[in-house]
Amino acid sequence: MINRLLVANRGEIARRVFATCRALGVETVAVHSDADADAPFVAEADQAVRLPGDTPGETYLRVDRILDAARRSGADAVHPGYGFLAENAEFAAAVADAGLTWVGPPAKVIAAMGDKLAAKTLLAEAGVPMLPSWTDTADVTDFPVLVKASAGGGGRGMRIVRDADGLAEAVASAGREAAAAFGDGTVFIERYVERGRHVEVQIFGDAEGRVVALGDRECSIQRRHQKIVEEAPAVVPESVRTALHEAAVAAGRAVDYLGAGTVEFLLAPGGEFFFLEMNTRLQVEHPVTELCTGLDLVGLQLLVAEGQPLPATIPASTGHAIEVRLCAEDASAGWRPAAGTLHRFAVPRVAAEFGGLSGPGLRLDSGVVTGSVVGVHYDSMVAKLVAWGRTRTEASRLLAGALARAELHGVTTNRDLLVRVLRSQAFAAVEIDTGFLDRHSEVFAPLLPAGELPVVALAAALASAAGRRAEARVLAGLPSGWRNVPAVPQVTRFTGPDGGIEVRYRLDRTGALAEWSTDPGTADPTMALVEAAPDRVVLDVDGVRRAYRVHRVGSEVFVDGPDGAASLTELPRLPLPTAELAAGSLLAPLPGAVTRVHVEVGQRVSAGDPLLTLEAMKLEHQVLAPIDGVVAELPVPAGGQVRTGAVLAVIDNAEETS
Repeated sequence: MINRLLVANRGEIARRVFATCRALGVETVAVHSDADADAPFVAEADQAVRLPGDTPGETYLRVDRILDAARRSGADAVHPGYGFLAENAEFAAAVADAGLTWVGPPAKVIAAMGDKLAAKTLLAEAGVPMLPSWTDTADVTDFPVLVKASAGGGGRGMRIVRDADGLAEAVASAGREAAAAFGDGTVFIERYVERGRHVEVQIFGDAEGRVVALGDRECSIQRRHQKIVEEAPAVVPESVRTALHEAAVAAGRAVDYLGAGTVEFLLAPGGEFFFLEMNTRLQVEHPVTELCTGLDLVGLQLLVAEGQPLPATIPASTGHAIEVRLCAEDASAGWRPAAGTLHRFAVPRVAAEFGGLSGPGLRLDSGVVTGSVVGVHYDSMVAKLVAWGRTRTEASRLLAGALARAELHGVTTNRDLLVRVLRSQAFAAVEIDTGFLDRHSEVFAPLLPAGELPVVALAAALASAAGRRAEARVLAGLPSGWRNVPAVPQVTRFTGPDGGIEVRYRLDRTGALAEWSTDPGTADPTMALVEAAPDRVVLDVDGVRRAYRVHRVGSEVFVDGPDGAASLTELPRLPLPTAELAAGSLLAPLPGAVTRVHVEVGQRVSAGDPLLTLEAMKLEHQVLAPIDGVVAELPVPAGGQVRTGAVLAVIDNAEETS
C-alpha cells in the first residue's frame, strides 16, 4: 500500500496528482527548484524538498537528488508526472532499486517504447500498422517527410521537410532541440501524411496481464507539433474506432504493459491509420477521458502500482469533452514564449479543479494562480481548461465562452487563438487535421477588433481618473478634471498592441461625458458615460450599453470587455529622459540563451533572414532581420545569456549604407 507519494514533477500535473492523493488519504511530497519555491504545487504538498541544481531547468532531471528527497521525506512511492524523467527507464529502475514503488510501467517497457525506432520494429511484429521510416538522409527520396526525435515527445525535435534542400538543416536543428529537451539528440525520418489526423487510445494494464482501452481522443489541432486542443471521443466511424482500440491493446500486450499509457496513431484521410508512438505515462490530455468515463486515471495508476487488478467493468464513454492548453506565448508572433507575473488569473464558472464533474460544466487544471510568476525555464503551458457537455457543440460553446470571459492579466497567452479555433466553422464541421493552423490564418486575429481599441482606451482612461478621485485627500467630491472654465479636455496617452493611442475627453459639471476623441482621423462612435469606477466602466456606445472590467497594476491597465481584452500601458504626462537606443536595434523579446549566430558584422541581410537562434522554454526560436540592411553590431556571442530587452543585433538601414 502506498502511504506517502513523492511527485517528481512540477506545476499542474503535481497539483493533479496531489488532488487524488488527498481524496485517497495518501500523504504527498513535492520537490522543487529555487524558481518554483513559491509555486502553488509546493504549498499544497504535505512536505516539500528543495532540489539544488546549477540551473532551474536541470533541477528536475537529477535522479540522485530526487531519490535523496524521497529518502529524507520518508516517501515510499514516486509518481513521475509527465515530461522530465517520466519516460526515463533509468529513473524507473533507480526508484525500484531504492525499494520504492514506481507509479508507472516497468523500466524495461519504458526502454522498449522510449526508443521510437525499436518500438516501431517491435510493434510491427505484433501487427500494428506502421509508416515507412529512415535513419539515413541519403535513403530519403520521396517528400514530404517528418524528422522526429527518437526519445521524448511533446512535439520537440520535430520538423516537416518538403524538399531535399532543407533535410540536412532540419535533421541538425531537430537533433539540437531534442538534445536540449531530452538529453538525446537521436532523430529519424518518417513519411509525412498530408492532412492526417492525430488520434490516440488510452490504455491501462494491470499485474494480472489484462490490458484494456479506456476510450480514444482527437488531438489533431497542434502548434509546432504539440497539441493545444484535445477532445474525447474522437469523431471517427465506429469501425475505425474498434480497429484503433484493437491495435492499441495489441501494442500493450506485446510489451506486457502495466499502468497508464497512450498509443498514438496517425489517421489518413481515407480511414487508414499508422502507429506514431506509445507514451509510457499519463498524458497531458487525460482529463477529457476522465470526464467521459467518470474514472480517476491517477487513482487507477496508484491502484495498479499497488498490485491490484483493474475494475472488472470499464464504463462506456458518454458525452463529449474538450480540453485546451492555455500557454504563455504570443501565437501571432511565431509562438514566441512569454514570461512575467500573472497579476490576475480568473476563469468564470469553473465547477471543478483537478477532478470530475457531476454534469455539464468546466474543469480547470492549473499550475498557476493570481500572483504566480511565469518564467522561461519550463514548458509554456500554464493551465488546462476542460469542458464536458452532452454533445460536442455544447462542450465547445461552453469552453469558448469561459475562455473569452477569463481575466488573464500580465502575461501574453494563446487564449484568443483558442477561442477562435473553438468558434470556427471548420472546427464545428470536424474539418480538422494536424495542418489546421497552417490553413486557417484567420484564427490568429485577436478577439478585440482594431476598431474597438479607442473605446477600450476611453474606458481605461475613465477608470484611471475615477481611481485618482477615489484616492484624493482633498476636494474628493469634485468630478475628475474639474476646471472653472471647462473647455480644455483631459488627455491620457497609452501604448497598446498596435502602438500609441491618445484619448481626449471632457466631463461636464454633472460628471457626464461631454465630448471625447482619440487619434485624429478616427471615426469615433457616439458615446455616453453610464458609470465610471476604478474597476468598472459602463458606456453607451451608439445606443448599446457595454460594461468593461478594468484592473490597474502600476502603469499597466487591463481591460476586459464584451468583445475581447486589451492590455495598455499608461504613459506619464511628464516622462523622464531615457537613454536612446541605436536605430535598428533588435531587442530580446524574453530571457534566453543565444545558441547560434548566423551572420557576421558587416554582412548584408534582407528582411526575414535569420540572424541568430534564441533558446527559451526548451524550444528554439529564430530571430529574423526586421528590415533590409547591414549588420552593424552583434553584442551577444553564441552561448551568451540575455534578459528581456537586451540588444541582440543592430541593423543599419540598407538605403543609408549603400
